[in-house]
Amino acid sequence: MKPKYLVLADGTVFEGSAFGADTESVGELVFTTGMGGYIETLTDPSYAGQIVMQTFPQIGNYGIIPEDFEGKTAVLGYVVREFCRHPSNFRCSMNLDEWLKLEGIPGIWGIDTRAVTRLIREKGVMNAKLCDSIPEDYSHIVSYRVTDAVSRVTCRVEYTAAAENASKKAVLIDYGCKKNIINELTRRGCTVTVVPAGTSAEEILAKAPNGVMLSNGPGDPADNVYCIEQIKKLCGKVPIFGICLGHQLLALAKGAKTEKLKYGHRGVNQPVTDLAGGRTYITSQNHGYAVISDSIKGAGKVRFVNANDGTCEGIDYPDDGAFSVQFHPEARSGPQDTGFLFDRFTALMEEW
Repeated sequence: MKPKYLVLADGTVFEGSAFGADTESVGELVFTTGMGGYIETLTDPSYAGQIVMQTFPQIGNYGIIPEDFEGKTAVLGYVVREFCRHPSNFRCSMNLDEWLKLEGIPGIWGIDTRAVTRLIREKGVMNAKLCDSIPEDYSHIVSYRVTDAVSRVTCRVEYTAAAENASKKAVLIDYGCKKNIINELTRRGCTVTVVPAGTSAEEILAKAPNGVMLSNGPGDPADNVYCIEQIKKLCGKVPIFGICLGHQLLALAKGAKTEKLKYGHRGVNQPVTDLAGGRTYITSQNHGYAVISDSIKGAGKVRFVNANDGTCEGIDYPDDGAFSVQFHPEARSGPQDTGFLFDRFTALMEEW
């Protein structure tokens, strides 16, 4: 077994064994707590620029199943306690190691992922490097920053996903969208036109959609100045539903501010309370930034909050026919308790 090192920006080094692509990588190290769903994690564009660590100790048990891919593979590295060399699943096409090699993603296994997780929880998310030898100079690790993330994962040309017996038209702005957002809309009778993140508001409105969907995506939301300006032009013109990054961009367009969380929310067991009814839902999440509740202006009203830390998880904009959530109601894998939000969006499109 070839040795591999996980070198953190603070100088901490973990030695393990290499798997996946025979290469090195620098990125922002984050952890996710899901017990399953590693395929969806590895193919979630929201992880662009990041090295992902799984807290669950054994990964790869059911192999790689292409039908479950969510989008473009954007992770820069993969960290696990143990990976399964001989997966068992009738849908499996290859094992995790083989797939990582095909995608050019380096991995490390055999390290104490609990110790790494505790360190991140105490010190906060930090940069790291997966490498074959310990570097003498850490400056390139410390200075790394996730940049141009959305432009790296958005689609290059627009495309359409048709629905049977379609009665509504939706435009989905692709900031790094997950496949199941499209599936949830088509399942509800929407023909979905997916457009690149750089599409102007005028081009979108010219398509005469019944509603506009703002997708999930990677990076610092405040970096997306052009996208925010286009959302401003869309507000009040057409119903809008934002998820994850889309939620943050809509808030920024309405004058709110965002902040980077200490270590973010990544996993399938985040409790979210609906302030309108008091019910708490278990949700799937993947984000490192949050909207600052106290910065929300005008008619915007916080609808959902995280039951663990009180951060903003959803905002309603009744005057604009818009709403957004930080979590993933389309979750795969993960709880589907909040799928009713897509019903709310399609009902809003019909009423508008």
